Amino acid sequence: MKSKTAFIGILSILLISGCQPKVEKKEVRETIPVKVTRVELRELNEVLEYVGNIKAQDEVVVYPKVSGKIIEKVKVDGEQVNKGEAIAYIDRDEVGLKFEKAPVENPLTGVLGKFYVDIGANVLVSTPVALVINMDTVKISLDIPEKYLPKIYLGQSANIQVDAYPEEVFKGEVTKISPVVNLENRAAPIETKINNQDHRLKSGMFASASLIIEKHPSAVVILKEAILGKEPDTYVYLIENNKAVMRKITLGIHSGPYYEVLEGIKEGDLVVIVGQQRLYDNAPVAVEIGNGNTDNTQP
Repeated sequence: MKSKTAFIGILSILLISGCQPKVEKKEVRETIPVKVTRVELRELNEVLEYVGNIKAQDEVVVYPKVSGKIIEKVKVDGEQVNKGEAIAYIDRDEVGLKFEKAPVENPLTGVLGKFYVDIGANVLVSTPVALVINMDTVKISLDIPEKYLPKIYLGQSANIQVDAYPEEVFKGEVTKISPVVNLENRAAPIETKINNQDHRLKSGMFASASLIIEKHPSAVVILKEAILGKEPDTYVYLIENNKAVMRKITLGIHSGPYYEVLEGIKEGDLVVIVGQQRLYDNAPVAVEIGNGNTDNTQP
């Protein structure tokens, strides 16, 4: 009888406990610290950057008209020379001929760049004696991929920089565009000329050239660090009401660290640039804006 009473009591307790309302546990989500920047408008240009060697606009190798021995140099490297002027003399040293030194005539007005021979050297009509260059204008040849050729035109400006003058930008312009694309690299050579009246740019200098092929004066831009994914599936995280919101974007041109956004965000939006790898849609965030202050409230 006692065992029956005990059984009834246990059953009652189980029934009563089973009728108690269930208390749901609230999920506590971690607040993720992020650093953000505000979307802004700025002028953005698409720039092609290439390297090449500076070359004098006009260069000529001087050859003698007769064979013999170099007996005199009347010009030195770096000296200004005129067209038709003698830069050296040759002793023809031929039996039966009256001695008369023969001039090595310069065919180009410019600067004597380099003598290739010394006094006493025997030369033939096929022996290069010197190099004469006109340095008033210099040029750089560049190979432009065929996809960019529609954006290249005669007279287009180019910015030129050389290691010798690292803080200075020299202005050039496109003066020649090849009508033929190289089948091996799918590129066409173009030529850029730079005024060089002061002769500071030297033939053979290594140079970098930048050509602006597209200008967007008021582009919506973000930093490269903000972009996730790979085109065409790129996205960023915006901050709205202290939460991260994933937003798909469409990219335009870019220059340096800045990328144009054609669709998906607007000026003034807060975009995450640090910490986005841990984010997910509607994740709570602690925002840091530039000055290093952390705040849980919407900026």
